[in-house]
Amino acid sequence: MDFKNYTLKELDTLVKEGKTTHAEIRKYFLERIGEYDGELKAFNLVETDPEATGLPLAVKDIFCEVGVRTTAASKMLENFVPPYESTVTERMKQAGFQSIGKTNMDEFAMGGSGENSAFADTRNPWDTTRVPGGSSSGSAAAVAAGLIPAALGTDTGGSIRQPASLCGIVGFKPSYGRNSRSGVIAMASSLDCPGYFTKNVEDAAWLYETTAGHDPKDATSLEASTKIDESIWKKQDLKGIKIGVPKEYFAEGIDAGVKKEIENTIELARSLGAEIVDISLPHTSLGISAYYIICPAEVASNMARYDGIRFGEKADCPHDISENRGEFIGDEVQRRSLVGSYVLSSGFYDAYYKKASAVRELIREDFREAFETVDVILTPTVPNVAWKIGEKSDDPMALYIEDALTVPASLAGIPGLVIPVGFSAPSDDESQELPVGAQILGPNLGEEKVFEVGNVLEKALKEKIQKRHPKVW
Repeated sequence: MDFKNYTLKELDTLVKEGKTTHAEIRKYFLERIGEYDGELKAFNLVETDPEATGLPLAVKDIFCEVGVRTTAASKMLENFVPPYESTVTERMKQAGFQSIGKTNMDEFAMGGSGENSAFADTRNPWDTTRVPGGSSSGSAAAVAAGLIPAALGTDTGGSIRQPASLCGIVGFKPSYGRNSRSGVIAMASSLDCPGYFTKNVEDAAWLYETTAGHDPKDATSLEASTKIDESIWKKQDLKGIKIGVPKEYFAEGIDAGVKKEIENTIELARSLGAEIVDISLPHTSLGISAYYIICPAEVASNMARYDGIRFGEKADCPHDISENRGEFIGDEVQRRSLVGSYVLSSGFYDAYYKKASAVRELIREDFREAFETVDVILTPTVPNVAWKIGEKSDDPMALYIEDALTVPASLAGIPGLVIPVGFSAPSDDESQELPVGAQILGPNLGEEKVFEVGNVLEKALKEKIQKRHPKVW
């Protein structure tokens, strides 16, 4: 059987009806990985155990698994084999899923293109000369190319939502604290959020219910219920739903084709019965500046342990921390660590970090006020479609700007779902069209409403989206 078009739920049904087995499904996807991953570079490690049972998932190479090499795509952890399991992968396996391998990523989750891995640049299956987005680059590319039905990722400032949009698949980041961070290699502890890449919204909700919930090993994890009302999957319209459209997300800098597809989606929502409400999130423009102070500050703290003495690989001069970090840590990680150390230093803490934290609270308040009048917010996810590999790698600011529409939700800690809504030609090649994703944001702990709206829109867009496939398929 050809399983690449099937969702997780559909594969589960086939197994329960006796039409196939977990072993047959795993064998099929292992063969696809073997055939296509040489071109995509989506995996850092493939687990070929034919005896493994359960539906296969790919796991971003930042989730620790007992006895499985976990590198965070860094030479510093190239030979690290964890003696412990992340809570998310543990719950996944307890529910009957099995890892098929570790996916490539930007080193220590720092990057938005998939070009910062110490091992290889991951490529976009729609056009292998282009980036898949990042930092969860391998997970997104693998799902988009049909190498696996679903994958785990992490989202700190958009690292699930951005590549989901660029690769034309579903990506979901729950509210901060819904998923445990225990056993996930830390980047920025107040922002890191495990999540999922899937073929449809219902699979994302299934994985969310599987892995989310309180964990005593993570003090930031929440006690609140994660159960999703099954009745939402039967809904065919958006009557009674108020969808907010923030003017700040349609400002200068959004590609005209991307903007058009999002505006078409807004009109589709209106035709399905939703009330469209123009809203303002006035501090949106400050999000990138605040994020790239707060995030590097936390990066500097978390990366301090990788000195080659306590943790990580050792250079020829094992007691020279500078030598170790220079040899085994890439440029972007070093850049963010230096910026973080600078903004936390005694002379600059008040001028930078303290002010950025105040801006973060203003952004949170913007969203709180908005959700007093609307149920969800619909926006573009990324200002552009996928760009050429190497096009922006020498300009960190150009890459950071691609996060402008995702970092506000990260700073606020609210859930965000991305669904594919159309296609647009890149500015450098009018002969092809690449995926565009819409971002649906909900209030804190408002995952159910986000899934409800995303599912209705997904069904309405099914014919438009599913008639196209990536070149690597």
